[in-house]
Amino acid sequence: MNQPLTINEITEAYKSYTPVITRSLKQRVIQWLIWIGFAGFTVYCLVQLGFFNFGMIHRGVGKLYGVVSFMLPPAAHGRFLDFLWAIFETLGMAFIGTLLAALIAIPLGFLGSKNVMGNPLFHFAWRRQFDFIRGIDALIWALVWINVVGLGPFAGILAIACSVSGELAKLFSESIENVDRKQIDGVRASGANTVQIMRYAILPQVFPIILSTSLYYFESNTRSATILGIVGAGGIGLQLSDRIRVLAWDQASLIIIMILVTVYLIDTLSNKIRHYFIQASGIP
Repeated sequence: MNQPLTINEITEAYKSYTPVITRSLKQRVIQWLIWIGFAGFTVYCLVQLGFFNFGMIHRGVGKLYGVVSFMLPPAAHGRFLDFLWAIFETLGMAFIGTLLAALIAIPLGFLGSKNVMGNPLFHFAWRRQFDFIRGIDALIWALVWINVVGLGPFAGILAIACSVSGELAKLFSESIENVDRKQIDGVRASGANTVQIMRYAILPQVFPIILSTSLYYFESNTRSATILGIVGAGGIGLQLSDRIRVLAWDQASLIIIMILVTVYLIDTLSNKIRHYFIQASGIP
């Protein structure tokens, strides 16, 4: 049975944990200065960006109500097959772009992980390349590739592949760095070389993560491909921008509904595929 603590033991414990329980005056002042600075910067941004311009907000809400009234009920006016084809074009653009990005990111992820490439300088150089690639948004890449290969979905595919490959490479490299060392040591003890270690010890552990992340980015890139279409990369985004430009709000609302349904179906299918492979790999 546990013995009750004595007064001396309680006093010693309080002295030991006092720095954790209480903060010094300097720490409290620094904390308050941080919170004051955060609040001041937030208010400054709200004022500079016109957040408190209530007259503009009131007028904007009135215009929004007018736009919504024109969007209902949604209608195709004989263009439903055109919209459907554009949806498939957007899906194809997102799928091929994500597939290319994942294929590029897998070897880059191995090269950028510490437990595969132990040279600190090499690791630092690869990580900075990831930052450069993913630091440029897909919309910027689309504008670049449109000027290189012209208008159309091919520019959108290249834009998605360039932007997402850097993001996936960073996520894959971090997953590879967190694998279980025991499997690596076991495969290495059997006489395997570096490529065989990556194939039989590391890849089986990170494959569910790679698949899950790639599926999520496919869903996300479907929405991104819509935006890329607005700047000339084809797909449903081009149809949406055209409908908005001619103020055909009922057709625009139908396109938006089709995009939402498509994203929902992709999310449902991705979850089923993800759960199937995770269960097959034995991960709880």
